[in-house]
Amino acid sequence: MRTTSVEKPKSIHSPEEPRRNHGIPLELGCLKQVQVNKSAAERRAATLIARRTVKKQWQAAWLLKGVSCIDLTTLAGDDTPGRVRRLCAKARHPVRADLLEAMGVADLGITVGAVCVYPSMVSHAVQALEGSGIPVASVAAAFPAGLSSMKSRLEEIHFALQEGAAEIDIVITREHVLTGNWQALYDEVAAFRNACGDAHLKTILATGELSTLRNVQKASFVSMMAGADFIKTSTGKEAENATLPVSLTMVRAIREYREQTGYAVGFKPAGGLRTAKDAMTWLILMKEELGREWMEPELFRFGASSLLTDIERQLEHHVTGRYSAQHHHPLP
Repeated sequence: MRTTSVEKPKSIHSPEEPRRNHGIPLELGCLKQVQVNKSAAERRAATLIARRTVKKQWQAAWLLKGVSCIDLTTLAGDDTPGRVRRLCAKARHPVRADLLEAMGVADLGITVGAVCVYPSMVSHAVQALEGSGIPVASVAAAFPAGLSSMKSRLEEIHFALQEGAAEIDIVITREHVLTGNWQALYDEVAAFRNACGDAHLKTILATGELSTLRNVQKASFVSMMAGADFIKTSTGKEAENATLPVSLTMVRAIREYREQTGYAVGFKPAGGLRTAKDAMTWLILMKEELGREWMEPELFRFGASSLLTDIERQLEHHVTGRYSAQHHHPLP
């Protein structure tokens, strides 16, 4: 194995957390002004894919940053406590120690951004991650369809919090967006935010089911007005999940909201992100559209599982010049 160091990032985690979004009153007037040029969004997204990306040790450094922004996720019907414990073990040590040593970054203490599980698995994840500083995120509020009663959705949030979740990923009622009932969407997200208390709220828009980019942008604004700490593209269960045009639309809404209110809202693409190239593309999107601040786990997360495997394979190629088989970098 050859030794090949990377340029160390200034920090894996930002020393100061951004100012939390407390929300603002619903402003229907600004929603009437929302316009999204789909063709322009697609052209801009295409430039992110086509451009020459960073290479060599700089690419390795970007990929290590990407690792620190992953919400390592298991949301399968056959999840077990054992699988969750194995996932948490990987979350603590997401990249093989020999690779970190060869790159000269073994002292950085790199971990993933969070572990994301169903509410019934939260306690097992909390126990497995004790002392690591890695937060546990739980999907809730009738994930993934979001079609249960408000009472049961709030009860699920409370249960996840009681089990030890520090972050809650809720899914909105798509009907409110498709029918233009923005007050109902605002009230729903505000109720979830209130139920979360000190825990951070990630609001899943399920963008593949919202029909238009204009709907995506309006739903983004309303969710942020209602106090969402993050806006997230997808549950990972829709036919279409995170795409670059949708992500561009959402991050530009975040930028405008920051300019208007001073609040920094995070962004989480989820579903369909599987390769190191995907990680690089979305990191570049965040850097160019929102700036360096949004390349930290406090404001950016990937919702993913298999993404980590390919990043680790790319890092091994950087160190050894060879691509290894996927089973050399297993996830549960």
